[in-house]
Amino acid sequence: MHDIIIIGGGIVGLATALRIKEQKPTLKVLLLEKENGVAKHQTGHNSGVIHSGLYYKPGSLKATNCIRGYDMLLDFCNRENVPYDLCGKIVVATKPEQIPLLKNLYDRGMQNGLTKNRMISAGEIREMEPHVNGLEGIAVPYTGIIDYTAVSEKYAEIFQKLGGEIRFGEKVVNIKSLASNSEVVTASGNVYSTKLVVNCAGLYSDKVAQLTQPEEIKVQIIPFRGEYYKIKPEKHHLVKNLIYPVPDPNFPFLGVHFTRMIEGGVEAGPNAVFAFKREGYKKTDINFPELFEALAWPGFRKVAMKYWQTGMGEYYRSFSKAAFTKALQELIPEIQSDDLIPGGAGVRAQACDYDGGLLDDFSIIENKGAINICNAPSPAATSSLSIGQTVSERVLARL
Repeated sequence: MHDIIIIGGGIVGLATALRIKEQKPTLKVLLLEKENGVAKHQTGHNSGVIHSGLYYKPGSLKATNCIRGYDMLLDFCNRENVPYDLCGKIVVATKPEQIPLLKNLYDRGMQNGLTKNRMISAGEIREMEPHVNGLEGIAVPYTGIIDYTAVSEKYAEIFQKLGGEIRFGEKVVNIKSLASNSEVVTASGNVYSTKLVVNCAGLYSDKVAQLTQPEEIKVQIIPFRGEYYKIKPEKHHLVKNLIYPVPDPNFPFLGVHFTRMIEGGVEAGPNAVFAFKREGYKKTDINFPELFEALAWPGFRKVAMKYWQTGMGEYYRSFSKAAFTKALQELIPEIQSDDLIPGGAGVRAQACDYDGGLLDDFSIIENKGAINICNAPSPAATSSLSIGQTVSERVLARL
């Protein structure tokens, strides 16, 4: 019998496991992961940015956890010698109509305590990023770059040193709720008993949540693929650090941007297209049951109707390198199609409610036998230790 079973070996599951073990070492904690290692999905396929907390509604779970998690992450990396670089970023308005949105973003950052941010002029943009075209911008010195797979591996290492257990190749297929405990059944036929389940299953978090209490789960994960290009080495000089556009306030994605990577090189992207499979990293990846399930969800149909023009633009960019290049040229006019080499892709688990809302905040749903993290997209990696702390406090209160 385990005290806690955590499902999912991404950065949030590992941070939660670590925080529980740090706070109460005597608890018997098991983490189950269906893959053969940690950070195989969202964690290992993102752009490796340490987010400052600029974008998030003051007082929201995203804002509070990102700002607290930022400090916790840097402290952890300093202590454990995980490399990172606080290189800073600029957010750039390229059209007059974006300037009011830029100023709103600046005000939001101030409300979130980012007092070192500053508004910058076109001339100051050029000083910081000589090849960027912008009318006004925000300089955000807090932002950094990191390898979140390396962070996850360090979380796993310390969790196991503290006596925690990780089992790979264990896909959860059923959870049976009994009088005083739950039984977690895996595809390999193993059955694990536990007092409490913590669901950190990312792209399958809604599926696992439905195993614990189906009638209470009113959200569905909709997968959005984000595709990247790499900038060829001889054009790396065009990008000094991180360059972002002003995001569309109606769409929960940040727009294509330029990111210098911790291991070297520069990425451009991502776009955001509806994926036909939850772990669909290629355009050709299709899982028909998952596709039909998403299309049948009333909330997703409402989202599709509302954002169809934005969605078609994203698909066009996905299939047209010229269109992707044109979006990047808004920020750096010199960039050319020949400068882009196909890169990787990630899939974002975006929760969508029944009424057609793409959840803008982290979502934690509790029931009798489980704590379900049902929406933890960006900035979950930056926020991981803070989310882990929040969940561990709830776990310890229940045990």
